[in-house]
Amino acid sequence: MVEVTTNKQGESFGETGDAHGAVFELGAFVGDLAVEEDASIDDISLEGLEQELEECKTDDVVTNILSKGTKLREYTKGVENNLRQVELDSIQDYINESDNLVSLHDQIRDCDIILSQMETLLGGFQVEIGSISSDIKILQEKSMDMGLKLKNRKVAESKLAKFVEDIIIPPRMIDIIVEGEVSEEYTKTLESLSKKLKFVEVDPMLKTSKALKDVQPELERLRQKAVSKVFEFIVQKLYALRKPKTNIQILQQSVLLKYKYIISFLKEHGKEVYTEVRAAYVDTMNKVLSAHFRAYIQALEKLQLDIATSSDLIGVETGSTSLFSRGREPLKNRSAVFALGERISILKEIDEPALIPHIAEASSRKYPYEVLFRSLHKLLMDSACSEYLFCDDFFGEESVFYEIFAGPFAVVDEHFNSIIPYSFDAIGLMLMIRIIHQHQLIMSRRRIPCLDSYLDKVNIALWPRFKIVFDMHLSSLRNANVKTLWEDDVHPHYVMRRYAEFTASLIHLNFEYGDGQLELNLERLRIAVDDLLVKLAKMFRKPKLQTVFLINNYDMTISVLKEAGPEGGKIQLHFEELLKNNTAIFVEELLLEHFSNLIKFVKTRPSEDPNSGSERPITVSEVEPLVKDFSSRWKAAIELMHNDVITSFSNFLCGMEILRASLTQLLLYYTRLSDCIKRVIGGSSLNKDLVSISSIMYEIKKYSRTF
Repeated sequence: MVEVTTNKQGESFGETGDAHGAVFELGAFVGDLAVEEDASIDDISLEGLEQELEECKTDDVVTNILSKGTKLREYTKGVENNLRQVELDSIQDYINESDNLVSLHDQIRDCDIILSQMETLLGGFQVEIGSISSDIKILQEKSMDMGLKLKNRKVAESKLAKFVEDIIIPPRMIDIIVEGEVSEEYTKTLESLSKKLKFVEVDPMLKTSKALKDVQPELERLRQKAVSKVFEFIVQKLYALRKPKTNIQILQQSVLLKYKYIISFLKEHGKEVYTEVRAAYVDTMNKVLSAHFRAYIQALEKLQLDIATSSDLIGVETGSTSLFSRGREPLKNRSAVFALGERISILKEIDEPALIPHIAEASSRKYPYEVLFRSLHKLLMDSACSEYLFCDDFFGEESVFYEIFAGPFAVVDEHFNSIIPYSFDAIGLMLMIRIIHQHQLIMSRRRIPCLDSYLDKVNIALWPRFKIVFDMHLSSLRNANVKTLWEDDVHPHYVMRRYAEFTASLIHLNFEYGDGQLELNLERLRIAVDDLLVKLAKMFRKPKLQTVFLINNYDMTISVLKEAGPEGGKIQLHFEELLKNNTAIFVEELLLEHFSNLIKFVKTRPSEDPNSGSERPITVSEVEPLVKDFSSRWKAAIELMHNDVITSFSNFLCGMEILRASLTQLLLYYTRLSDCIKRVIGGSSLNKDLVSISSIMYEIKKYSRTF
């Protein structure tokens, strides 16, 4: 409607052609716009007016109106006139721009046409793109299919290539196996052949393959040729082990172990031949090692020093030993029957190299059997360990070792069976038991179990023999003939010395082991020797000599036990107690021999006050003879006691201890006598004859200086 009005008005403008007529009188066209007063203005609600005024109080216009006090109605009319003028101006602007609006309308219509054409074109493109997308999807599916086929073909090609590689027999392999010498290259070729033989036997795909018919006969011929050639090679190497003076361990380590795969090949692909090779090696090593140990044992037997015979027992009298059997044997060897001595050093040399017989023989040395025993077992352990490790590495079977060493074990057992049942050396037997124990510890540290059962068997054989020999010593004491053993001599008896040395030796050998059974047997032996010693002592007519005899033997026994070490234990304590008791008895007997009246008087007056109670008062006449007798000869009596002790006791220190104990006891008796005299009425008259205590003490100290 506005557009039409504008056009009509434009035509009227064109007709006038007046430049000033271009001004359009909008007020004439529209007419006066009268604003009618709202008749119902009085009905307008003023609710909320205050809030609106509050919100508008910050407005500049409202503030200006309120400040000037202008009436609202007049101001409203002014605003309406302004709005009408603005509206007229706006319409005039639209009329002025009518041509431009027409041109814009044409341009918009042309744009609509172009956009419509583009829509059609793009629609065609969309259809074509959809078709291309479908083609691309088809191509993608085909590509994935082709990729899968390619992957499957590569897998098939890889398996086929491996199959061909595993089944094909290279000409080089044939040449090496058929014509080549056994060497490291030959061994590597055997490994390749073994893989192919296992592949033919195990792979299920090959059973249905036509290639098997072509390859299998050739593989079989190669297997047979390889088995035959390596068999001849190994047998030749085994024959080299039989040559005299061959170092078996070097040949095993430097030659045979280099070709240990040959044994694995035979075990897998030539079991019959492997059995022959195994049997040949077992037979060879069995004979070689048996011969070596037999020769070594024969050489050791020439070095053996006989220590004891069946008559070398604790309770057997010296004269019963045959002069012919002992005529050429040094006396020091006789003492080794009961005394441990330097024989204990064998336990410190337990891991020393074995004896070399021809060197020992050249020096004309002889050895107790335990030395030869240790040397033989040292050689046996070293040989067994070496062979066990080789068999485990070369054959992979422990049973091979036990089959090989059945021969050497039999040789050593035969030797022991000829020695052990006829051994009467209890010390040597106990040393051998300890040697076996040490060897068991060595094998345990090496972590090689191949000799466990053998060492247990030897140990089991040694203990019963030791018990038999020990019981022979025990029986010799229990059944000893006291009359033939007795000698009219108070010094230590040779039977007691034998016992002391024998006991000390066994205690020393049992110190680190704590064998309760051995301790029990030693206690039985101690009881038997106690009984025999008491019987020998009773052969002396004088009680004093009996006591001296017992003291000398007890003292000697204690000394020997102490020399062996601080391990005497209960046995040493027992003899110390006996020595103490018999020393007290001897002291009393010695004092009674020289001061009998004095001692009897003192012992009959136990009360400190001789005049107390119902006892008869002591008179001067009773004690005067005692005092004068003592004062006249006490020094001479002490000298006699000293000489008696010196001649009676073989151990000077023991004798001096007994003398000091005797003099100390004498001092106690005389002190009691002096106390009695002080309480006797008129006893002061005897003071001139009394010996002062200090004088007696001085004399005692004088003798004490000698020890």
